[in-house]
Amino acid sequence: MLVLVLANPREGEAERGMKNRRPFGEPMAKVLSLDDVNVDGKTVLLRVDINSPLDPATKTFLDVTRIRAILPTLQKLSKAKVILLAHQSRPGLDDFTSTLGHARELGRLLGRQVKWVDDIHGEKAMKAIEALEVGQLLMLNNVRMDEEEVSVKGDMAAMADTQLVQRLASVADMYVNDAFACAHRSTPSIVGFASLLPCVAGELMNNELSKLDQALESPKRPCLAVLGGVKVDDSIEVAENMLRNGIADALWPTGGVANLLLDLAGYDIGEGNRDFLKSQIGTKWPATVRRAQELIEDHGNKIHLPVDLAANIEGNRVDLSIDDFPLDAPFHDLGLKSVVHLSTAIKQAGTVILNGPAGVFENNDFALGTVEMLNACAESSAFAVMGGGHTATLVTKRGLASKMGHVSTGGGACLDYIAGRPLPGVVSLEQSAVAFGIDIKAGPRKA
Repeated sequence: MLVLVLANPREGEAERGMKNRRPFGEPMAKVLSLDDVNVDGKTVLLRVDINSPLDPATKTFLDVTRIRAILPTLQKLSKAKVILLAHQSRPGLDDFTSTLGHARELGRLLGRQVKWVDDIHGEKAMKAIEALEVGQLLMLNNVRMDEEEVSVKGDMAAMADTQLVQRLASVADMYVNDAFACAHRSTPSIVGFASLLPCVAGELMNNELSKLDQALESPKRPCLAVLGGVKVDDSIEVAENMLRNGIADALWPTGGVANLLLDLAGYDIGEGNRDFLKSQIGTKWPATVRRAQELIEDHGNKIHLPVDLAANIEGNRVDLSIDDFPLDAPFHDLGLKSVVHLSTAIKQAGTVILNGPAGVFENNDFALGTVEMLNACAESSAFAVMGGGHTATLVTKRGLASKMGHVSTGGGACLDYIAGRPLPGVVSLEQSAVAFGIDIKAGPRKA
């Protein structure tokens, strides 16, 4: 392994960054769960993220993981009247469609009917909600078919003032947010109900926050941040938060993150690889480079750079030591020696927070780094957290999910959370607890 040399810490470093969802050192606000309230007989508005991949031709589901993931919440709401608010894709995309198929698939998984209405908050929706009986479920149409959901900007007050929120809040007793994968979005259906209804986290949301908090607040040592993929700017922010706030004991960069840090550490990765990074990072390039340079200067002794990379030379995998740089060929994976070093570190860790592939895993010749680091996490006794997006999909496809500590359902939301960025969907839950007079120390009043 190659460990960078530590320079003197920067003045004011302890004040930088976030730890979890509040400034480092400040007490955490309370997010209530379904265990804190009585939902029996109540009309509950349930926001879920069951956005699923569809077959382009038939519109049938290719994967129902997200639909299956909300079943525990629905079980907790079995004695309530449940109104499901969901989206599928976004306007302009081929898979932007109604939620009728989602209602049918959910009904199949539950073994009972899930009603559906071709409306969101109009007269048809209101009548369907009024007709609900205890124990019944009603799914509204794709919330992103509502203009307010996709176009209204501003703070929570602006979201609360929308017709979508006002009308639905008028017929519900409580709002439950189980859409962790949308928690980083500030839209009416995610944050608008905080001042109008008691808002709590569903089982999926609560589990996501609990598991991520476990890894970020009290990680078993050593704690490793293994960050890769092509979203290099986001990964640098995650690394910054975890290193500066003492969450991670070591950073093991892979993929584009490793390429950038190697280049800034004085190992010329070649103009082609540098241009590719610039194209992926775009306008954030100057800020990302500055942040990465500061991390190298301030925390170099915790950054474990690869000692070799696998280059794609005329379609063939060629592992090359970093001492052989520069090279006019794209780097598509960690080299074999680096894979061994990383796998060994993972197996000796207490906590691993991993996000992003180690290379171009879609090509079998360059999947070694990604496959082996996931296998190492599965074989390790460490509490291994897998970020959402490609990482979660890979873990699930390889049948390793049950061997991990936590596999997140949220790509962008998970990345924002471990980067220390407040998630609007979580902040709104915290604010609702305060708005409805819940005494955090004494515990909530039953709804």
